[in-house]
Parts: sequence; structure tokens; C-alpha cells
Amino acid sequence: MLVESVTAPLLIEHPAAVCLEMDIDVEMPIPCDNQRAADLIIALCTQALTAMPDGGDLLITAVETARGIELEIADSGTDVSTRERHLPIAAAAIQADLTWQNCPQGGVAVTILFPGQSASGRLAA
Repeated sequence: MLVESVTAPLLIEHPAAVCLEMDIDVEMPIPCDNQRAADLIIALCTQALTAMPDGGDLLITAVETARGIELEIADSGTDVSTRERHLPIAAAAIQADLTWQNCPQGGVAVTILFPGQSASGRLAA
């Protein structure tokens, strides 16, 4: 329930309506400390919500690949060239790589690659 628990308060505080959709296997392990993962998710969701002052859609998905766990936060806000993209210190602390890209339907997706390591925490939708 990590992703839900950190995004719910952000959505409640956001001044406009945002539709949240998640596709995350609740058994998927995250190879880092849960608090650092939560800090990173909060920072990136805050950036996404800032890019959607009039509301929109937020989609959070995760897949396990040969490279590690990839968690993607996609929104329907402004494109990548017109928004703030801060690299949260939490990403560096857990050695996660972040990649931003424009979505074909509009908005931006940021993909977090949690490198494959022995799992010390678990992410649950």
C-alpha cells in the first residue's frame, strides 16, 4: 500500500480533480528502503501535480525487468520542456535512475529504475 498511502494525501490537497489509476502487483519487491522509495514517489508525484493545476490524470505503473524494477509516473500535465524536473535526493540515495519523456497523448512520464539488488523493502500498491 506504499504508493496509495503516499499519493492519497497529495491528491486530497490538490486544488483540482485528478483521476488516479494504478497498475502495480502488490507482491512486487522494491530493492531499497521503503521510506526512501516513499520520499521519491512523493517528490515525483508532487512535480506531476504541479504540472496539472487544472486537474487531469495520473497513472502509476510498475514492472519487473532484467534491469530491476521500473516504476512509471505518467500525467496529463504540461510537456517535459515546460516543467520543473528536479532530481530528488532520494533518487541518488537509492541509486535509482530517472528518465523523463513526453507521452504521445500529452503530458509526461517519469520512469524510475530501481536497480536489481537484494530487496530490503517492499512496495505495495
